[in-house]
Amino acid sequence: MSISIDIQRADTSEEIPSNVSINRWVKSALGNNDDPVELSIRVVGEQESAELNLRYRGKSGATNVLSFPFSAVTPEPLPILGDLVVCAPIVTLEAQQQHKALEAHWAHMIIHGVLHLLGHDHENDHDAQTMEILETEILLGLNYPAPYTETTEHN
Repeated sequence: MSISIDIQRADTSEEIPSNVSINRWVKSALGNNDDPVELSIRVVGEQESAELNLRYRGKSGATNVLSFPFSAVTPEPLPILGDLVVCAPIVTLEAQQQHKALEAHWAHMIIHGVLHLLGHDHENDHDAQTMEILETEILLGLNYPAPYTETTEHN
């Protein structure tokens, strides 16, 4: 599988995972996909996250991860999956509030975002349950704990 990931670090937090970790999580979320894939991951602060969340979702405030699947009519299929925007301060805050290891929560947010780019969502209970099961399987396969507990919420 050919994966090209453009990782942009607009936030300078020292708690942002390495490119190696991010690549590993993306590959795990993609599964056995043999097609070439391109995506961008931009790690941002709260201000940029809030601006994008308001502009594209109509919701105020920063959020953990925003997914922007690529959609364009082209003569030939393109390998572009889309873009993820991850808000480093929100991921750190959520990990603390949910009593999770920061690395495990980062893994969850990257996997969650990639699954959105692949077309999964959680707009209704059935889809949410399907997505949560898939996220849990991927994270357990990477030796992280199951991400959803009674105190855990996702956006």
